Amino acid sequence: MSLALRVIQKARSMLPHHQHHPTQLPSIFRSHMATNSTDPVRQQKRALRSKIRNDLRAFPQSQRAQEDVEVQNIVLGSSWFNSASRLCAYISCEALREVDTSRVLSEVLKQDDADCSTQVKKKLYVPRVEDKNSHMRMLNISSINDLVANSMNILEPSPVDANGNQLEDVMLASDPVDILLLPGLAFDRQGRRLGRGGGYYDVFLKKYQDLAMEREWKQPLLIALTYSLQIMDDNVIPVTATDILVDALVSPSGVIPISPAALERMT
Repeated sequence: MSLALRVIQKARSMLPHHQHHPTQLPSIFRSHMATNSTDPVRQQKRALRSKIRNDLRAFPQSQRAQEDVEVQNIVLGSSWFNSASRLCAYISCEALREVDTSRVLSEVLKQDDADCSTQVKKKLYVPRVEDKNSHMRMLNISSINDLVANSMNILEPSPVDANGNQLEDVMLASDPVDILLLPGLAFDRQGRRLGRGGGYYDVFLKKYQDLAMEREWKQPLLIALTYSLQIMDDNVIPVTATDILVDALVSPSGVIPISPAALERMT
């Protein structure tokens, strides 16, 4: 059995039999400014999240699977991915309808196999949510066996490996990561990203960017993986001062470089 298939099967085996989905609230999307005038940005974000979740639920499974393949083919075939030595990447969750990353992760994890040769051996860090206060760490894994299901039935790394050794925290690593592959609900061509509302990625990304600046490292490329329907027109996604912009999008139709760094390193 391929490693990619094992990743998918392990993720699915952790899912409950019945998933709860939010009720569709289109009226909120149309009248968000009137529902809470004291915090219109929060209401706009909540309404847009509801709309995109509904769109993803209506997205045909066959088309979503095809776009999963296309996005991962682009990542795996790119020079910026193949030349990266260290990366952070999310572990996709089927219940959340995130762009699949199982093939990308399996390609990295199988580098330890004796029969595998790649251009650059990669070090992989994946997210672990520590609490409900937007505290998330990125820990280095070398095997699918380093993953366990959390309280939300989402796979994440255990703090220790099978031998009882602490997994390395990327914030304590001696070398910088080159790229971060990010999930989200919606994106635009200005680099805006709408997450799920927990703030975990924005808090982590700000801390890592500060660390890279302090150590005079090159900032990593922040690359969001997106389905075609998740790309919004400019200025549809509301932002606040704490929202971190991404450098590029990878959609089924190709790479969309946004920042000067992405234009330099991804084209």
